[in-house]
Amino acid sequence: MSSQAPMDINVSRETSERLCVFHDLVLKWNPRINLISKSSIPELWSRHIWDSAQAYPIVEDWNTWLDIGSGGGFPAIIIAILAQRQNPGGRVIMIESDQRKAAFLRTAIRELDLNASVKVSRVETTEPVGADVISARALADLTELIGYAERHLNPEGRAVFFKGETWEKELARAQETWSFSVTSHKSKTNPAAAVLEIKEIKRV
Repeated sequence: MSSQAPMDINVSRETSERLCVFHDLVLKWNPRINLISKSSIPELWSRHIWDSAQAYPIVEDWNTWLDIGSGGGFPAIIIAILAQRQNPGGRVIMIESDQRKAAFLRTAIRELDLNASVKVSRVETTEPVGADVISARALADLTELIGYAERHLNPEGRAVFFKGETWEKELARAQETWSFSVTSHKSKTNPAAAVLEIKEIKRV
């Protein structure tokens, strides 16, 4: 897929240009620190950029968006780019334990002039953030992710977790440990996958 946004993702020309800059930045850094798998490079737009972008409209009002295990910046950098025009007061915080990936994220933040920051630490030991939104993509099992959400969300906050083809099984397992409300949004880039919107988290 090209840099042309899918019809249901509306981006301005300026936003599209920033996404292109980030696309090129990923390609520049990837040989050194493996931000994305080599096999997915030809699908960088569809599999990573537009896949990440679909999380943005799920939560309309937020001040603090926390992304955990941010890695190559998906979805964190994409969210921050989209927020520049649509929610300029919104701040994206990224937690990434790998120093080299954190350096890449800070370079992207600086070059794109994003309202964002990076914490180099592990999510389970980071001081609770009290975020409005928490997101994660390809990080851990849903049961573990909900534990992180319970630690870092404010009471009215919600989680946005990207899950693959086994998402229904993961959801069933998570419901054995946690009580929460969930809305599953069918992935726009993989019909078998879902973006799970979770709130009202409590331990069973």
